[in-house]
Amino acid sequence: MSNVKTQKRIAAEVLGISEDRVWLNPEALSDISQAMTRDDVRELIKQGLVQEKPEKKQARIRAKKRRILRKKRKSIGHGKRSGSKNSRKSSKERWMERARSQRKYLRDLKEKGSITSSVYRKYYLRVKGGHYKTLRQLKESMRTEGAMSKKN
Repeated sequence: MSNVKTQKRIAAEVLGISEDRVWLNPEALSDISQAMTRDDVRELIKQGLVQEKPEKKQARIRAKKRRILRKKRKSIGHGKRSGSKNSRKSSKERWMERARSQRKYLRDLKEKGSITSSVYRKYYLRVKGGHYKTLRQLKESMRTEGAMSKKN
C-alpha cells in the first residue's frame, strides 16, 4: 500500500473537511499517490477517486427513550438529579406556587362567606409576608385562632 497521507491532507483542505471524512478509492491508491499538487487532487475529486464521506450525526435515540421514560415518571429519583433544588425550580417559582395556592384558598373562603373581609386581609398579609410555609399550616393557624370552623 502506497503512502497517501499528504494527498489525504490536501484533499481535506480542498474540500474544507477533516481528514477523517476523506474517502480514497482503495483500488486507485497508486494513482492517488502520484498526485503532488492541489490541482492534481482536485482532478482526482472530479474523477470520483477521492470523495467526501457523510457527516456523522449525534444519535438522538437514547435521548428519546429517556424522555419517554421521564414522561412516565421513571428515572427521575434523587440519584438522577444533578444540581441543587434551586437549579431545578427556582426559589421564586416555589414561592409563587405557595403564595398563589394560599391566596386562592383565602379568596374561596371569603366568597363562601366563611371569613370576613378583615380576617381575609389579616391572613392575606401574613401570606404575603411568608408566614406560612404550606397551605396546611395556614388552615391549622386559622382553626387554632378561631377564624373559621373545624369543617373547612
